[in-house]
Amino acid sequence: MPPSVDERPCIALDDVAFVGQGLVRPECVLATADGRLHTADWRGGVATIDRDGSAHLLRGELPAGRPLRPNGIARTRRGSYLLADLGEALGGVYELWPDGRLETIVERVDGIDLPPTNFVAIDARGRIWITVSTTRVPRALAYRADVADGFVVLVDDAGARIVADGLGYTNEALVSPDGRWLYVNETFARRLTRFGLHEDGSLGARETVARFGTGTYPDGLAFDAGGDVWITSIVSNRVIRVGADGSQTLILEDADEAHVQWAEAAYEAGTLGRAHLDKRAGQRLANISSLAFGGAGLRTAYLGCLLGDAIAVFRSPVAGHPPVHWTW
Repeated sequence: MPPSVDERPCIALDDVAFVGQGLVRPECVLATADGRLHTADWRGGVATIDRDGSAHLLRGELPAGRPLRPNGIARTRRGSYLLADLGEALGGVYELWPDGRLETIVERVDGIDLPPTNFVAIDARGRIWITVSTTRVPRALAYRADVADGFVVLVDDAGARIVADGLGYTNEALVSPDGRWLYVNETFARRLTRFGLHEDGSLGARETVARFGTGTYPDGLAFDAGGDVWITSIVSNRVIRVGADGSQTLILEDADEAHVQWAEAAYEAGTLGRAHLDKRAGQRLANISSLAFGGAGLRTAYLGCLLGDAIAVFRSPVAGHPPVHWTW
C-alpha cells in the first residue's frame, strides 16, 4: 500500500499567483538566477518570461514542415535550449539556438527512431538524459498500470544509448544533487523510481522510492535543499514532497473530487485516455506537470501546467536546490 499523504496541503490556493501570459501548453518550466523563467511552448519553441512578466517566444522549425512540439526542455551553458519533441509519430531531441537555428542532437538510438520524446535534462557533467514514455501508438494506450515500455536514453562522449527500459510511462528524470542517483517518475505505474548511477553512466539496480495512491500520477520532479524530492501530479493538481524514507507531504492541491474519481475509475478499468487529461478540472491550476525552484534564496516555486497559459507561483516553505543550469 502507498504511504498515506497528509490530508491538508501546506499552501492555500489563495496563495498561488501567476506570471506571464499567452503561453501555449507550458509543460516544462525552468528558472535561472537572473530572475527569468523559461518554458516549453507549443507554438514551436521556448517562451522566456522576464522579471517584469513580459514573455518572448523563440521559435524553431523542423525539416519538411513537421510541427515542433517541445515537451521537456533543458538550458545549456551555451545559452541554447535542448527540446524533447513530442511529435505525433516521431520524436527526438533538438538544440534551439538564440537565432532560431534548430540542430539535431539525437533522433535514433540503438538502431531505432525515437518515438515521441517526453523529457530531456543535462547533469553537472554535461551528460544528456532523455525519456521516452512509451512506444504505443497512440500514446494513450500506455495510460495503464500494466504497460511498461518506457525507457531512458543517455547521451555522452560515448554516444547515445538506452540505459534503462521496461518503465511504466517514463516522465521527468533527474540526476540527484550528489550525483549518485538517477530519479525517474513513472507516471502510470504511479511510483518514483531511482537507479544507482555509475561512473561510466550505466545504471545500477532499480529501486522504488515512493508509490502513490488514488489520483496521484507523478509527472514533474525537483530537489529541495534538504535532498527531498518534490513531484507534481497531473489530473489531481498536487505537489507532494517525498522524503528519503518514502514519506509524503502534501504541499499544494487543486483537485476536483468528481474528476479525480472519474479518472481513477478509468485507470482501474484500463480505459484512461486523453479526455481525462485534457479537461481543466481545478479551481485555479490547469493540470500541473512540472516544478522549478527559483527566485531569491530559491524559495519560490514555479509550476508548469499542461492546460495553462501562464506559470503558477507560490512561496515555498523550504528552499530548492540550485538546478544545474541555475547560473547559465
